Amino acid sequence: MRSCPALFICAPASGQGKTTLTAALARHHRDRGERVRVFKAGPDFLDPLILERASASPVYQLDLWMGDEAHCRQLLYDAAGEADLILIEGAMGLFDGDPSSGDLAARFAIPVLTLIDACAMAQTFGAVAHGLATYREDVPFAGVFANRVAGEGHFEMLAESLPPGLSCLGWLPGDPAIALPERHLGLVQADEISDLDSRIAKAAAALNGVDEAAIAPASFTAPGTRPKIPTFLEGVRVAVARDPAFSFLYRANLDVLRQLGAVLSYFSPLADRALPDTDALYLPGGYPELHLDALAGNEAMKKAVRAHHEAGKPIVAECGGLLYLLESLADARGHCAPMAGLLPGRAAVQERLANLGLHRARLPEGELRGHTFHHSVMEGGPQPVTRTRAARHHGTREPVYRDKRLTATYMHFYFPSGPETAARLFLP
Repeated sequence: MRSCPALFICAPASGQGKTTLTAALARHHRDRGERVRVFKAGPDFLDPLILERASASPVYQLDLWMGDEAHCRQLLYDAAGEADLILIEGAMGLFDGDPSSGDLAARFAIPVLTLIDACAMAQTFGAVAHGLATYREDVPFAGVFANRVAGEGHFEMLAESLPPGLSCLGWLPGDPAIALPERHLGLVQADEISDLDSRIAKAAAALNGVDEAAIAPASFTAPGTRPKIPTFLEGVRVAVARDPAFSFLYRANLDVLRQLGAVLSYFSPLADRALPDTDALYLPGGYPELHLDALAGNEAMKKAVRAHHEAGKPIVAECGGLLYLLESLADARGHCAPMAGLLPGRAAVQERLANLGLHRARLPEGELRGHTFHHSVMEGGPQPVTRTRAARHHGTREPVYRDKRLTATYMHFYFPSGPETAARLFLP
């Protein structure tokens, strides 16, 4: 068993400022010389990139459905062995989803710090905090934190509204200089925010009344012995697309590929003219719709990807990677550009969300779990070989396409859910 101070930063809903507070706390403690490890609950890709900048440490996702309890327990146990503080940013509202952030906090007995956006709130702050703190007896509570506060007087009013036994650990002001910009899939990518480090530093400096003593140690136990991942991909070269258009990558996926024995290299469909010398391609999700002309204009790269496919080599394409392989893609303004053309079909980004949720895919190679989250819709595509199954009974299934060794779908795979299945997808 390992002990380490820990906080689970949650909120009543999305958009309350969880990432800003988590990043501010990470930078605050890092500046004090402490080693901080940060995790993100759920399948989010964007928040971890910002939290990595704040903590200067790798950020992994914690999800009881995608990865299972033993996987999450191992990640936390390893972090507790090297960190002075563990911070976990929740997903959506505290009790939203199945499993929820509340489920994760209860499972590992990690105290919850509830962040509440108080910009248009007075005494009702106490009622909301009380409801969250008492809704489930099995969720441990450290206290509440007020965001977007007008000033000291406003904070005192909020703190006075809290019932006995529930304390406010601090507050952040409503300051545009520390806010994080957003777009249709969530926060703007970390590398696109030119003043991100400044914003994080300002947020850390703006923390008011943080009660360090309230951050109590949590105990983390090692999981039972898990089967060793066989090196099915020993020596197999896997080229991974990674640039501003293709950046939705789970660190855990890359870890699994390495554990399987794969040799990873990285390339940019935006900037590179040729592929690395490789046996397989991994095209993850991202924002290809924001880079249409650059992707369309890189004919050399599109030709290289087509040649790789025609040679019968494996390609795994997820969401944005799928869009890149279609005949064309249009952005939300209607601007359309030709893509690689490995698969028939066209896609267009719309303002309305097209699909969201946890999914499993049962493939000939085995099963993988993951999630889907996209605003684009396809038409004229090929016949799918199968469809994913949503974790919730009313969820919309996603098609999975196959052509030779190409596997493409809107679903983002989480390789720790099926390492051997992942290996078979990339095996030459």
